Amino acid sequence: MNRSQDLTTAVWRKSSYSDGGASNCLEVADGHSGMVPVRDSKRPDGPILVFGASPWASFLACFKK
Repeated sequence: MNRSQDLTTAVWRKSSYSDGGASNCLEVADGHSGMVPVRDSKRPDGPILVFGASPWASFLACFKK
């Protein structure tokens, strides 16, 4: 997995798991094979966390129970 991929042109979307309120705004960028870039929409120039696709799927599975 290439975690150093250039994300400057990433297209971000608000996660369906964000509640839409001002305090919970998680964004993800799709289309990055094997990885899921995540950021706080309130700080678009802030840090980006990059998760492997499999660990991200396991994380989301916790919320689908």
